[in-house]
Amino acid sequence: MSQPQLKTFSRRWLPIVLALAGLFVGFLVLYRYVTTFRVDNVALTHDTYLYIPTGSDFDEVVRDMEGKGLLKNVGSFIKVSRKMGYDLHVKPGRYRVTPDMSNQKLVNKLLMGAQDPVRVTFHNIRTKQQLSGRISKQLEADSLSILTMLRSQVDAMAFGFDTATIMAMFIPNTYEFYWNTDANDFFTRMKKEYESFWTPEREQKAYRLGITRVDVSILASIVEEETRMVTEMPVIAGVYINRLHRGIPLQADPTVRFALGDFSIRRILSKHLQLDSPYNTYKYKGLPPGPIRCPSIRAIDAVLNAEKHSYLYFCAKPDFSGYHVFARTLMEHNRNAEAYRRALNREKIFR
Repeated sequence: MSQPQLKTFSRRWLPIVLALAGLFVGFLVLYRYVTTFRVDNVALTHDTYLYIPTGSDFDEVVRDMEGKGLLKNVGSFIKVSRKMGYDLHVKPGRYRVTPDMSNQKLVNKLLMGAQDPVRVTFHNIRTKQQLSGRISKQLEADSLSILTMLRSQVDAMAFGFDTATIMAMFIPNTYEFYWNTDANDFFTRMKKEYESFWTPEREQKAYRLGITRVDVSILASIVEEETRMVTEMPVIAGVYINRLHRGIPLQADPTVRFALGDFSIRRILSKHLQLDSPYNTYKYKGLPPGPIRCPSIRAIDAVLNAEKHSYLYFCAKPDFSGYHVFARTLMEHNRNAEAYRRALNREKIFR
């Protein structure tokens, strides 16, 4: 082939060759993009949750993923993370990972800090230790940090309570939180929920009873320790309100158990009543300094809707059904109490 013809051929085919080369490079880039960024890279066949503690770095996140067998290809995840800048911007939290997630989708979720909230539930809480332990099992906040705040007068006062009344702020229920919530943020949220709980209607009911919000919670905590029978709660609340209004000591056995720190006691004895504690309502008139548990919503509402009657006494039924008998006079009450004592003796319940 002559030189002029070669030049003509080159000029004719060069654009085509360059175009094909460009297509090949483009295809290669697209292939690498798809296989690195867009292909599913989650190895699990079910949804799972990735927990990233506060202060974690990228290497710790990768090691955790490897340990859980979360990824099919760890290297591609690392590559995408670095390309998108996630390796320098790790955000703590709880993230749901689904089987259909690509590297791009997963990294984008983590990079945005798009957490999936956790449902935090607490019920049947008697002590500060129980509350801190229950919450720390559901949030990142450790039990010591929560317990320290519960015992701190400064922290309690910042939320409008003191160390004796602070437990009234925690209304047992189920709430949504971000997992990496710390102790202070937990308290702040609970204060907000407390204010929302105390609607104008509930405030008005407390006002008509002549007691404060905290008083209602303290009384509700006693009522709930006295009975699990919801139908009886307003009746028992009415007994205690009658005694408060008449200046009669509450003489509530649960307050003595709380003062002793022993909730297993089934029979309150004379020696127990000698305990010198502001929670001993046999020794001191009026309400104790604070709640003896986190009262449930139903117990609080039972106090706010306390039954109006003339009962001043009540005693557990001797059939151990969990129900109570009520009395207007001390003589009538003593007869009921004696029947219950005999039943305890028959069952050999001496403590």
